Amino acid sequence: MEDNRTITRRIISGSLSGASVIAIIFFAPNWLFSLVVTALVGFGLHEFFEMAQRKGIFVYKYYGIIFGIIISISTYFRQGAAIQEIEPFLIVIISLFIFILQFTRKDNSEALAGISTTLLGILYIAWFFSYLIRVKFLPNGANLVMFLILVTKFGDIGAYVTGSLFGKHSLIPRISPKKSKEGLVGAIAASVAVAFISRSLVGFSNFHIAVLGLFLGILAQVGDLSESLIKRDCKTKDSGRLIPGMGGILDLVDSLLFTAPIFYFYVSMLLL
Repeated sequence: MEDNRTITRRIISGSLSGASVIAIIFFAPNWLFSLVVTALVGFGLHEFFEMAQRKGIFVYKYYGIIFGIIISISTYFRQGAAIQEIEPFLIVIISLFIFILQFTRKDNSEALAGISTTLLGILYIAWFFSYLIRVKFLPNGANLVMFLILVTKFGDIGAYVTGSLFGKHSLIPRISPKKSKEGLVGAIAASVAVAFISRSLVGFSNFHIAVLGLFLGILAQVGDLSESLIKRDCKTKDSGRLIPGMGGILDLVDSLLFTAPIFYFYVSMLLL
């Protein structure tokens, strides 16, 4: 169990983050919302590349951060543009550029690890998280983003509370010893419950609400475990120290990295 000071810091940080999220989603213009997402992408990439460097992997850190920010910005500017799917084109250009950068190095050792890790960071963080911008530009976008965040993050809360109170059976101890099977069940139950409670935000049928609650609840925990896997491999407890009591930006958004794209495709292809 965590000490009272850590729990207090978590509550304060969570409350301030929640209030900021609501203000930005519902009251800020789309360009400011997109700018905040882009800033989170930049900070998240910095944390990711820092972890990789601490493990001893050579990465093109600053180029990777710049490329990730470009992907996020392009996601905003492509709305209403003739080229609707510019991000895959950018991924090809970025891949070419990173290989050309590798050609200029005198040392070919760990070329595969460096190139792969740089591209992974750009895809995993910049491209996936930028789907929040896409969701925001959908009809009723503000409510959709709020629904997505509520269902995803309350799954995290459900996992933490249930795991703390009832957790006895480890889920995948080699990745995250503190995560339990009971916590996973609590996470999914919380996501489904919050999906139904928040149904008025999106107006979907009970069937789609149940499906989204279930899938988003599972994907949120996959996202959390994925970041835990990276941190354990890099022998790092938190991705950063930017948020008191919660760690870094990646620790805050990890569960959204898979839920945001899946939610976007589900809603845009099946419900709009």
